[in-house]
Amino acid sequence: QVQLVESGGGLVQPGGSLRLSCAASGTIFSINAMGWHRQAPGKERELLATITSGGIMNYADSVKGRFTISRDNAKNTMSLQMNNLKPADTAVYYCTAAIKKYSVSYYTTYWGQGTQVTVSS
Repeated sequence: QVQLVESGGGLVQPGGSLRLSCAASGTIFSINAMGWHRQAPGKERELLATITSGGIMNYADSVKGRFTISRDNAKNTMSLQMNNLKPADTAVYYCTAAIKKYSVSYYTTYWGQGTQVTVSS
C-alpha cells in the first residue's frame, strides 16, 4: 500500500507563514511529479504548485511569489513554504504524488487526507 500524509496546517494571522509537509510511504519504486492542491468551502479544488522529480516547479498565479514547493527525493517528502498568507488562502490543503509501485509498469496518482489551513486575525 501507498500512503501520503500531510502535516503542518493550522491557524495563522494574515501576513504570517506556514510550512506544510507531505510524506509518502509504502511499496514505492519511484515518484514522478508531486503537487499541492487546496479546496476552500464552496469552491472547486485548485492546483497550486507542482514539482517534477528533476526539480522543475510550476505555480498557480494565485500563489506565485508567496509559496515555494520543494521535495527530497531520497526521503520521499515534499514541502510547501507559504509566506504572506491571506484570508483567501484558507482551505484544506492536499498533496498528490504520481507513484509507481514495485512490480508494476505505470504511475498512479495518490492523494493525502488533507490538512486545514486557516488564515484569520
